[in-house]
Amino acid sequence: MNKKRKNIFFSILAIILFIGIAGSGIVYYYLFYPQFHPSKTTYIYIDRDDTTDSIFNKIKKQGNPHNFDGFKWMAHFREFSKNIHTGRYAIKPGDNAYHLYSRLSRGYQTPVNLTIGSVRTLDRLARSIGKQLMIDSTEIATALYDPAFQEKMGYTKATMPCLFIPETYQVYWDISIEDFFARMKKEHNKFWNEDRRLKAKTIGMTPEEVCTLASIVEEETNNNDEKPMVAGLYINRLHTGMPLQADPTIKFALQDFSLRRITNQHLSIQSPYNTYLNTGLPPGPIRIPSPKGLDSVLNYVKHNYIYMCAKEDFSGTHNFASNYADHMVNARKYWKALNERKIFK
Repeated sequence: MNKKRKNIFFSILAIILFIGIAGSGIVYYYLFYPQFHPSKTTYIYIDRDDTTDSIFNKIKKQGNPHNFDGFKWMAHFREFSKNIHTGRYAIKPGDNAYHLYSRLSRGYQTPVNLTIGSVRTLDRLARSIGKQLMIDSTEIATALYDPAFQEKMGYTKATMPCLFIPETYQVYWDISIEDFFARMKKEHNKFWNEDRRLKAKTIGMTPEEVCTLASIVEEETNNNDEKPMVAGLYINRLHTGMPLQADPTIKFALQDFSLRRITNQHLSIQSPYNTYLNTGLPPGPIRIPSPKGLDSVLNYVKHNYIYMCAKEDFSGTHNFASNYADHMVNARKYWKALNERKIFK
């Protein structure tokens, strides 16, 4: 090979090498160089109605990309429109197009923290879940109020709240309604282990009855230290055949939770939840009790109190009494405090 041909050969080789390096650099920049720069890890939510374009808009809005072309090229050539997966996906500071696209196209989503709250009604529960998951609140409510579904889960309309254990759970945002209820059943069974079931049996209650009493206890006091005392009082009443006479059950019967003072007019309401007219427990819980509330019943304090009245200092705690005369002394102090504050309803 003469000198001229060598020069041509090396020139061509240099051009090819340059093109290769330049091409590699371009590929690296658009696909592997950090392109997304949110101030912190952020998330996009892809639901059933999302399209490629709507997902692009969500990524651009949340991901603060310096350059979006690489991601769009991958989406086009790998037919992202045929691989859209619902869910919650993270966009991290310094993410590149390749990693973000791989995450979305393969459905590698990030779980959400689902909080089941200690709410008073199934409607409120459904709305709360609907705000946290892709499942629509009406879909949840429909299931909760469906007699066939209630029977399938082992509950009635009144006891359905007993399924739920208020806690924060990690789930996928696009969890199906079937998987959601299966998870709640699993968590319920996990809470109601052999030890707790044995304690309930010793008291003479089913888990649903414990749940019902715990809901009343939690409506009576927010003080966790006092809950086992209140539980013990109501258990004393149950064991002696006395009506519970729990004001919170009247509020539930009236569906008026704003009442601060229960009057004789309120006590006349005809309802199975009126524990002034009916002995024993109401048909079901008047709220979804917390684990603390449930355990306060299972580990109730044994004492001889059968009366209690809110303290006149409005501390949220109670004065307890073992006889009616002492109870009336406590009650008059509380009524006086109500009147001084002009609280009449």
